[in-house]
Amino acid sequence: MSLTVMAVGDLVVDEPDPASFFDPARETLGRGGVVIGHVEVPHSTSTAQVSTDVPAPPADPAALRAVAEAGFHVVTLAGNHVYDVGDEGVADTLKYAAEAGMATAGAGMTLAEARRPAIVTRDGLRVGVLSYNCVGPRESWATTRKPGCAYVKVLTHYELDHASPGGPPEIYTFADPAGLDRMAADVEALTAEADVVVVSLHKGVGHTPAVLAMYERPVAHAAIDAGAQAVFAHHAHIMRGVEMYRGRPIYHGLGNFVTVTRALTPAAGDEGERAAWARRRVELYGFAPDPDMPYYPFHPESRNTAIALCRFDREGLVSAGLVPCWIDDAGRPVPLGDDAEGRGVVAYIERITRQAGLTTEFRWEGDEVVLRG
Repeated sequence: MSLTVMAVGDLVVDEPDPASFFDPARETLGRGGVVIGHVEVPHSTSTAQVSTDVPAPPADPAALRAVAEAGFHVVTLAGNHVYDVGDEGVADTLKYAAEAGMATAGAGMTLAEARRPAIVTRDGLRVGVLSYNCVGPRESWATTRKPGCAYVKVLTHYELDHASPGGPPEIYTFADPAGLDRMAADVEALTAEADVVVVSLHKGVGHTPAVLAMYERPVAHAAIDAGAQAVFAHHAHIMRGVEMYRGRPIYHGLGNFVTVTRALTPAAGDEGERAAWARRRVELYGFAPDPDMPYYPFHPESRNTAIALCRFDREGLVSAGLVPCWIDDAGRPVPLGDDAEGRGVVAYIERITRQAGLTTEFRWEGDEVVLRG
């Protein structure tokens, strides 16, 4: 008998009637023995704003109950917005997630707490989940005396390698070895406690189709080399390719799942940070959100998404795959089967996988897609 572990990408549940956004996916998620999602913003009543990142106000704490009732058992919290409303936001998010019945990983009131795994037991198997933020900002990082998230520090180097001062540089990114060693030590320690170890990584270049930055594969590989049986990534708010490494799956970016918020949509007469970000978004990423979806301020291609699906038994990974989904006009992820819509989403995922230089094969088995590598 095998245990099904499912994972999705970013969750930003910041609209009225939060439970309704999960309705199309509720039955599919209900088939997961352990279901994991990444909570992107704090859930708090605090009005503080301490981050220098893109503004992301806290969401209603009650929305976490809707996440739990949709079928989620574990939420990962190591991301760039976890500390946006300071200590209180971290404490509130941990508190309300626990009250909703969900285990958390990746954030805590100290770095030691943030590095602590979530462990869930199902069908006699112990599933351990670790979560790390690879994108910053520094304010989000926990320390021995400061709340925040677990992290892997990534360095960026720009080099002009041609005779054109001021021209476009080559960009090199790589993880700080100390951070990689810390993550590897956490993974290795967890393999002694859990039958199944999975790692959640907040990584990647935002809102940019297909591209994998230089650091991404080495960090994910380091997690697998240390004993993780799957890696689930998010942050870019758009899908990334899927890799099979040493027979284990790396979902380099699961994109958006339920990500509904008006926090990034300028209101009439708004000349503050939201308006500045809206202008900057076009300059950086070359897109403007669909004006008919003000609650979904993301790249049009990001409506292609998926639920990662891995099955494990006591011997390890049995199979890895995904359920393709499409985010409908109401901002709801809708699972798809082996039909024209489902095949269209899988074709998109296969295309961006090839563009990233990955060779994973995608094969339909019933209404699921199985990975081969």
